[in-house]
Amino acid sequence: MRRLTDEEIIHSIKAGKTAAFKELVKRYESRVAATVIGMLGHCPEAEDVGQETFIRFYNGLNSFQGNSSVATYLTRIAINLSLNELKRRKRRALFLYPKPVEEMGLASDDTLSALFDEEREIVQKALDQLDPKFRMVVVLRLIEGFSTAETASILKLPPGTVLSRLARAQAKLKEILVTKLGEIE
Repeated sequence: MRRLTDEEIIHSIKAGKTAAFKELVKRYESRVAATVIGMLGHCPEAEDVGQETFIRFYNGLNSFQGNSSVATYLTRIAINLSLNELKRRKRRALFLYPKPVEEMGLASDDTLSALFDEEREIVQKALDQLDPKFRMVVVLRLIEGFSTAETASILKLPPGTVLSRLARAQAKLKEILVTKLGEIE
């Protein structure tokens, strides 16, 4: 059986075929999850943001014109929703809770993070320390594997800004990791 193109799936979804939407979710759920987890870490909110990404895509399907790929469009939604969640976390931490966010269990979920090895946890903690504008670039370029041009398109930034932020993010990550682990070759 032939694999449907994204355009055919979109057409089927618009025609009301729920199986087509399930196929789209199946096709892109791992990419969306990687983006959201890259931005938020392993936490309860990550699953919610992942689900909301697909809900937003579905609800805004009529505005999707196909100028970018479905993957790019979903990634952009995931990034925007992740940034919103980071802002909510900051507000909650600053105004509602006297304890640090990490002590409230909002920054990590021990049961999920136990599935990953120690190095990934260390890298994720280092990523969490980056400003979101730098973290977005690292997640898209280095974790998700988007090209500089694709990353620029997703983030609506000039390619030079993407490269600059990536270089600054890598320098900051190295600084964080050297402090944590010692000299990195």
